[in-house]
Amino acid sequence: MNPNKVLAEVNGRKITQQDAYAFLNQLDPQIAMQFQSPEGINRIVDELVNQELMYLDAVENNFDKEEIFISEIEKIKANALKQYAMNKLLSDVSATEEEIAKYYDDHKQYFKRPEAVRASHILVKEKDKALEILKEINEGLSFEEAASKYSTCPSKENGGDLGEFTKGKMVPEFEEAAFSIEEGKVSNPVKTQFGYHLIKVKYKKEAGDSTLEEVKDQITQQVIGMKQQEIYMGKTEALRRKYEIKINY
Repeated sequence: MNPNKVLAEVNGRKITQQDAYAFLNQLDPQIAMQFQSPEGINRIVDELVNQELMYLDAVENNFDKEEIFISEIEKIKANALKQYAMNKLLSDVSATEEEIAKYYDDHKQYFKRPEAVRASHILVKEKDKALEILKEINEGLSFEEAASKYSTCPSKENGGDLGEFTKGKMVPEFEEAAFSIEEGKVSNPVKTQFGYHLIKVKYKKEAGDSTLEEVKDQITQQVIGMKQQEIYMGKTEALRRKYEIKINY
């Protein structure tokens, strides 16, 4: 994509490919999907042309001089300035390694890791078919190949991999089997409401405390948030002493 490519021009004002994609990115993702084609981009360009024409008409009619418009602009400026001031006050706040480690040590009870497994599966409708596939696997066909070849679940695209999950995430029959199978082993057919599954567990994780490295990003955000709140409250308390305030509730 050439972001500077000019797609249209209205009274000397160029509308570029970057303008079109910026407009597209502002749309709801489901709506944006309707415009992910050359024809869709053309429709967006037409809309940008229409908006530019409305702008020119507004300027020609001195809408920007009207009191209501000026009042709305002042509101927008005030809100933007508030947000800018907040960002300026808080954007440089960071968490040190010592602060992160201390928070972890002081709050270990909140960083418990539940028992988890990472499993793959092959889903078919009939038990006999599941048994045939299991026989092929036992005779040398890899589980991943079998999943790609036979499974009716979208996970077949990843060799049947369902990722890591904890208890309560899968239907009971599947969950019971997944947490009871040995690592690297393939289950016998397991019946659920969706059909028959062959399940292979890649690894298991016992319940325990998450390590600092596992939760470091989460703690960093919590520490930064706490420090930002402290700075914000300190700043507003100082400003309350500086400016006159009347509250009528």
